[in-house]
Amino acid sequence: MKSDLTVRLAGRLSALRAARGWTLDQLAAASGVSRAALSRLENAEVSPSADVLSRLAAAHEMSLSRLFAMIEDGFSAHVTREEQAVWRDGETGLAKRFVSPAASALAGEVVECKMTPNSEMVQESPEVVGQEHHIVLLSGYLHVSLDGSGYNLGAGDSLRYREHGEVRLVTDRGQGAKFMLVSVTS
Repeated sequence: MKSDLTVRLAGRLSALRAARGWTLDQLAAASGVSRAALSRLENAEVSPSADVLSRLAAAHEMSLSRLFAMIEDGFSAHVTREEQAVWRDGETGLAKRFVSPAASALAGEVVECKMTPNSEMVQESPEVVGQEHHIVLLSGYLHVSLDGSGYNLGAGDSLRYREHGEVRLVTDRGQGAKFMLVSVTS
């Protein structure tokens, strides 16, 4: 028996492809996922892996969280701290708390990020090219490199940009950084 999530995801993937006017072959070329696998996904015959979902989200120029938000029914206006998902990356020392998670009916997402002292996080290419981002540094120090330009942020500073290339975040030896990241999908 097919799960409700698999059926909703299949419908959303099919609708996204149709909205672009793409054939299965065109989506396969854009995503690197085989035509046969795409057909089975759109017919809810199989559930996709995280890797396949990531490739499909990238082909549709959206983040993975945005794709998942599009299959959710509505959104909750009030998100308590206990309901906010937390993700930690042991390699980079980055922790994210999804304060106001993405939802299909909303264009923005707010994430609280913490980086440990003397750490670096590099995103080689954007999940969504041209997506609008705003960083507000709450405490600590953060150096941000965007497409060859560097910015030093102190507490209370903000940086706003559209992602087009590599983003590098670096903290100082003596202090980490706590900041809010706001992403807006047009």
